[in-house]
Amino acid sequence: MNHIVYLALGSNLGDREQFLKNAILYLSEHPHIIIKKLSSIYETEPVGYVDQDPFLNMVVEIQTSLDALSLLSVTQEIEEKCDRVRAIRWGPRTIDLDILLYDQENMKMENLCIPHPRMWERAFVIVPLMELNSTLVSPHADKPITEVYGELADKEGVKLWKKIAWVEEYGLSGN
Repeated sequence: MNHIVYLALGSNLGDREQFLKNAILYLSEHPHIIIKKLSSIYETEPVGYVDQDPFLNMVVEIQTSLDALSLLSVTQEIEEKCDRVRAIRWGPRTIDLDILLYDQENMKMENLCIPHPRMWERAFVIVPLMELNSTLVSPHADKPITEVYGELADKEGVKLWKKIAWVEEYGLSGN
């Protein structure tokens, strides 16, 4: 069975764009993952722990036959390949991959909660996610994503950094 999944990617250490590209390439090389769509890249100020450099954020839509926990393992392996260090909660990182949505499922496990518990409060997630699919509905508030976006206080802090042509550049057909 193929699942439609949305992943959030973020980076604020080193060559931020290259870390995003590397993560996407690692995803595309997995035999059970197909990259469907890539959002633009947005630059945002940090949330939570604010004494750090700005982030580059984006959302990727994938299709996968992996179950959610197996996909979580894949995303964590990619973070390790990109030298992710977890020293400070919400602290600086080379790459962060979060599973936002997995089909329309709701899951709550010890190490995985889907939909991502704070995604509907974060403009740096909602803006690129809305770019990929403006018909999504928040299961928490039972509101369309466009309405959630309208209510976000920090959306002005999400600045378009770069439009993406990586699908063509890297031969990721999106099929």
